[in-house]
Amino acid sequence: MCGFIGFTNPESDADSVLGEMLNKIKHRGPDAEGRYIDDDVALGHRRLSIIDVSDAGNQPLYSEDGSLVLVFNGEIYNYKTIREELVKKGYHFKTQTDSEVLIYGYKEYGEKLLDKLRGMFSFIIWDKKEKTLFGARDFFGIKPLYYAQMGKTFMFGSEIKSFLCHPDFKKELNTSALENYLSFQYSPCAETFFKGVYKLPPAHCFTYHNGKMDIKRYWEVRFDADEKPELDEWVSRISDTFHDSVKAHKIADVEVGSFLSSGVDSSYVAAIADVDKTFTVGFGSEERYNEISWAKEFSEAINIKNYNKVITPEEYWAKLPLIQYHMDEPLADPSAVALYFVCNLASRSLKVALSGEGADEIFGGYNVYSEPGATVYDRLPIGLRKGVASVVSKLPAKRGLNFFVRKGRTVEERFIGNAYMFTPKERKELLKIKTDAPDPTVITKPFYDKVKDKDDVTKMQYLDLHMWMTGDILLKADKMSMANSLEVRVPFLDKEVMALAEKIPTRYRVSHKGTAEGMKYTTKYAMRMAAKKDTPSGTSKTALKKKLGFPVPIRVWLKEDGYYNTVKKAFTGDVAERYFNTDKLVKLLDDHRSGRGDYSRKIWTVYMFLVWYDVYFGKV
Repeated sequence: MCGFIGFTNPESDADSVLGEMLNKIKHRGPDAEGRYIDDDVALGHRRLSIIDVSDAGNQPLYSEDGSLVLVFNGEIYNYKTIREELVKKGYHFKTQTDSEVLIYGYKEYGEKLLDKLRGMFSFIIWDKKEKTLFGARDFFGIKPLYYAQMGKTFMFGSEIKSFLCHPDFKKELNTSALENYLSFQYSPCAETFFKGVYKLPPAHCFTYHNGKMDIKRYWEVRFDADEKPELDEWVSRISDTFHDSVKAHKIADVEVGSFLSSGVDSSYVAAIADVDKTFTVGFGSEERYNEISWAKEFSEAINIKNYNKVITPEEYWAKLPLIQYHMDEPLADPSAVALYFVCNLASRSLKVALSGEGADEIFGGYNVYSEPGATVYDRLPIGLRKGVASVVSKLPAKRGLNFFVRKGRTVEERFIGNAYMFTPKERKELLKIKTDAPDPTVITKPFYDKVKDKDDVTKMQYLDLHMWMTGDILLKADKMSMANSLEVRVPFLDKEVMALAEKIPTRYRVSHKGTAEGMKYTTKYAMRMAAKKDTPSGTSKTALKKKLGFPVPIRVWLKEDGYYNTVKKAFTGDVAERYFNTDKLVKLLDDHRSGRGDYSRKIWTVYMFLVWYDVYFGKV
């Protein structure tokens, strides 16, 4: 795992600029640094050595004739197979790294190389003869790739913070991103919070030549259920495929560990990974905020040593500026801080850890996926339900009426992902500034259009795979792990696992038959049954446990004097005054404290923006 940066049109002090930019991403690769500069481009790389840990694996890497130069972040799990093919074709390798297959693979197959890869990656190849940059980002967006055109300079890299060091970079807040963020809790569009800086979408590649950039998609998720196999067959297939993926994701020349919570995803990974260490964090002593006892019990059942830490409120709040610094863009997911601490804990023992991200999106694990078809009312025509919703919405607020309002809207109208913080109306009332940010449904529509013939559960999964997972789940996984110089690998997010999951019928993703203990529905149904089959007897309660997410007690903390006052100070400060109607911010905070409602996530969304702003545009 590594980090890279680069830019075109280097000036006389390019080496100095490159060095300063590289220092900003040293945490991504503390083991080695490499640079390449010619008249057209400057490339820099920081290395966290995992495969072929000798100096031979340092980057940039070069083709045998020196015409191609590579900087790469990630892991290619099937690199040995690709390497064998290329050796037979006459290519000569200097290293044992997975990186080198990208150079000769590109030389042999061009863009079609991407079809052969299995792994997580973002990389840039500079073709000196053609004076062309080729770049690509992996299938799911596990690894980041940012770019910006600033004047005549095209810059690219693993983290935006490195761009700020370049003399041509113009730092300006993208206020449209702020308004979008208030709904999604993350930055959902291609353009980031920094005006003119963009994210290359997952499963896309680009060429940059003569000042022009051409971007194209090279891979698609295609849900196409096969209704013939029964549940037992799907369980068997999931087990076989996931075992193969975990085996591939363990390829390394250093020790590999595993994160572990009380949920089925990380437990399934840990149970079949055959690692020596698991890592868990929690808060306080209440079970709903602390999964350590579950993790310790499970680790004992699979004969693995569990390392754990209880995060104090003081530690949590003290890390917030550092967390938002590493994120590059504001993220309001409270679990990001917990992820930072578990990465920090693991990094004291090893360089690589396995994690369970992606299982919910691929196999249908979020509780919200149980809503479609959950009641008899869902079977009524949508036109009738819309009519009822129209009448009910005009009635005085009363418990239970919101059910009819919600059911009177299509999934495309009501679901923008696992978080919906502020509605368009609410965010307009909250903001003092005017922006050209689109309605959330405008942002989600291109994804819904691609699955308009599918059922609602599949539509929700497809949207989450392309937005929530990339913008929130994988963003925090990459940035929090790299902040601690730790590589996190996610075996659920594998091309072969996805190819299988695309075929699983909806009834085996979300079951409404109450098949798990004490539950009216079961999400990730087939995957849970596979996990139950593959984990030791006596641990089945973990496979059937209802999804909790990563619970963080911000709801409780925001009612305490100290943290209430900390947030209130930010909500009435100069930056808040510039962008928000602060009386509405304070009212949210006071209403939460008095118990009029749980507004903790909305409060947190605004507060995290203010913390981030202070880091990148404020006094720090």
